[in-house]
Amino acid sequence: MHLAPDTEDILAFIVALGNTVASASRSGTDEIATPARLTELLSAHGYTGRFDRDERELADVHRARARLRHVWSLKREAAADEVNEILRQTRALPQLVRHDAFDWHLHASADDEPLADRILSEAALAFVDVIRTDEMTRLRSCGAPDCEGIFADLSRNGSKRFCSVRCGNRVNMIAFRERAAADSA
Repeated sequence: MHLAPDTEDILAFIVALGNTVASASRSGTDEIATPARLTELLSAHGYTGRFDRDERELADVHRARARLRHVWSLKREAAADEVNEILRQTRALPQLVRHDAFDWHLHASADDEPLADRILSEAALAFVDVIRTDEMTRLRSCGAPDCEGIFADLSRNGSKRFCSVRCGNRVNMIAFRERAAADSA
């Protein structure tokens, strides 16, 4: 998969944000249930710009998270339609920026725009790159039956099936135990 480095960074952020829902998180709880937890996630991913750090912003980010998880699951045509709608709604105006330790990369909105809009517009730009390169099939949901995690399969052969080593090991252990039980029966 050949994507721009900033696209891969944004996809990594979308995965991290998307996997904060209770059904996908390691803790089994919403891992951005408070503005402080959201701030931790944003800091971990070098997110800059305006942060209100209040309940309204958190609720807006939760809606953005749900929308991005939805786009993640769409086929190429439907994803393109949804991405175009996000770009229209957020009034995205892509521009090259360089700040902090980051070299030139794209921002889709001004730093003073609401956080959820900035997340959606920048994610939309990453999705544009994925759609243009016809790689939507690389945006996947975890193959573990008890996990709703998402991941971007950036491997060369595109064979990744699980959102984490933990899920892969768990599924493999269950299959091993089922085979051992069948062999002993």
